Amino acid sequence: MNEQQLRKRIRIWVWIFIVGLVLSGVTAFPIETELAIMVNHSSIFPDFMAHWIATIYSAVHDTNIRYPWLAYGTDWLAFGHIVIATTFIGPLRDPVKNIWVIQFGMIACVMVLPLAFIAGPIRHIPVYWSVIDCCFGVFGIMPLYICYKSIRKLEAMAGK
Repeated sequence: MNEQQLRKRIRIWVWIFIVGLVLSGVTAFPIETELAIMVNHSSIFPDFMAHWIATIYSAVHDTNIRYPWLAYGTDWLAFGHIVIATTFIGPLRDPVKNIWVIQFGMIACVMVLPLAFIAGPIRHIPVYWSVIDCCFGVFGIMPLYICYKSIRKLEAMAGK
């Protein structure tokens, strides 16, 4: 692979990661609406998941009626995803100089696992849901690792 092909590969995978991060964040804004849709289509889920989704919807709905300001926390969650995604503009511009952003993202992806498996039980989250949350870290690290390896190859080419 030549330098131009490596740069293109890096850009594609960084964009995939950015889009995924932004989409996973902005879905926190309409969380009650999304849960209502899931409840209305609960027949597509196994019974144990359908029950959990209905429970979450009920909690979010009741909380939004009684304490609407608590949803501001999920707004900040969404905003945080968008802000973190903007850091990945650096590797789009200069991947070698900004490899630290890729490394930061990989570390963050790994950190999803202990958070899910420590905070999940504390917050009474079912294990299967913690596993679903872990998928964000597992699937997130894949494009970042491809970028990391490609940037290292690019760096080696520049050093020659």
